[in-house]
Amino acid sequence: MKAKIYLFAFCLGLCGLKPGRSQAQLNISGQLRTRTEILSGQGAPLSKGENPAFFTSQRTRLNVGYKAYRTQFYISAQDVRVWGQDASTNNRLTNTAFNGLMLHEAWGEVSLLDTSQTKNGKEFALKIGRQEMIYDDSRLLGNLDWLQQARRHDAVLLKYSNNDYTAHIGAAYNQNRESRTGGLYDGVPNGYAAGTNGIGTMYKSMQFLYLGKKLKQGNISFLLFKDDFQKYSLSETGVKTLQKGTWNRVTAGPYLQTRLGKSWNLTASAYLQTGKDKDGKSLDAYMYSVKGLYDVNRLLTVGPGFDYTSGTTAGATKNHTFDPLYGTPHKFWGQMDYFYAANGFGKGGLSDVYITSVIKATGKLSLQADVHQFSSATQLKNTEGEKRSGNFGNELDVIATYQLTKLVSFQAGYCSFLSTNSLAQVKAIKDPKKLSSWAYLMISIKPDFLKL
Repeated sequence: MKAKIYLFAFCLGLCGLKPGRSQAQLNISGQLRTRTEILSGQGAPLSKGENPAFFTSQRTRLNVGYKAYRTQFYISAQDVRVWGQDASTNNRLTNTAFNGLMLHEAWGEVSLLDTSQTKNGKEFALKIGRQEMIYDDSRLLGNLDWLQQARRHDAVLLKYSNNDYTAHIGAAYNQNRESRTGGLYDGVPNGYAAGTNGIGTMYKSMQFLYLGKKLKQGNISFLLFKDDFQKYSLSETGVKTLQKGTWNRVTAGPYLQTRLGKSWNLTASAYLQTGKDKDGKSLDAYMYSVKGLYDVNRLLTVGPGFDYTSGTTAGATKNHTFDPLYGTPHKFWGQMDYFYAANGFGKGGLSDVYITSVIKATGKLSLQADVHQFSSATQLKNTEGEKRSGNFGNELDVIATYQLTKLVSFQAGYCSFLSTNSLAQVKAIKDPKKLSSWAYLMISIKPDFLKL
């Protein structure tokens, strides 16, 4: 009995608590997520003669959150590896380039208001450190959680909210290392490949403003995002030399999510992009999207959608190719990740007409099926300069999710892409297979180890 009392007292002390006082909270949780995949053209069509790939990857996370009077602290350490990547008996023979142990999040938040104001719904806080940024539907700013390594930013965030209004101001400034002089940034930090949708370059700095308002049925917001890339020059032999100053890119636009009547759910957004791209070329691009979902009954939801991102035609003096920043492209442009993911598809932009449907079979089982028709947003030409079809092909995604318990879930998917010669051209695939497919089984376990 005495041992139990001492253990309880220790836990209270660890949380900064005294018996009878419950201001501080400690939460320790984790995640084990394995994903077994069969890839036969995921990301890009395979050439004839190439064989499918089969592997299992694993993400392991340990999360610690602490909340006390006007203070929050959170840390998330993760390890991402492919089964068999490490030797099973020898210690640390893994190539350092594949070392997936890293700090995913580590931030602290300080409330600039007393609890007498925050308990009435007001918020004015400073959040600083490594953190995920998730806004609206994650199209431009998201945590990219589908990737095992996910996405995060080293940044500072000033947060304000009052009743139905929200305002966030964020900023970041990146360096490769501690230096005694100079401040040039090559945009390629250690670890996983950097970049926005595979461009291979991190921003040197960024600043953004987010304004949001809750509606009776939904919300409306506006995002102004500026990211800056280190200037450089290229020699005649292609050697890259960093220079002082940055090229600045600005993206701005509204987002709307609302219900129309009792059955329709509408989501729409539109963004402009201007300034200079990462290579210093003048930028003039845009995108817009609209999606409607109709609740047929309590089990079935179905609806159409359309996404359009502008592109650049050959010989254009300006860059008209829209870049969807630091969002979650896997969520929008097909599960096969042919577009705006790590594998490129040229600069011609994209038109995506799709229909999505969700079936809530039971309280634990749901099924989703999406059909996409992808096309180039600009006129395509072959190597001889002759016009060719802009049709990229069709994609079918079928996903089943089963929530076994609150802590354990299973997800299985089968996706296929019927591609065209035009798609093979923009992806530079020789002698491509017409039909590509991808299947996976993902198991996620999220235990709560301790809550005090």
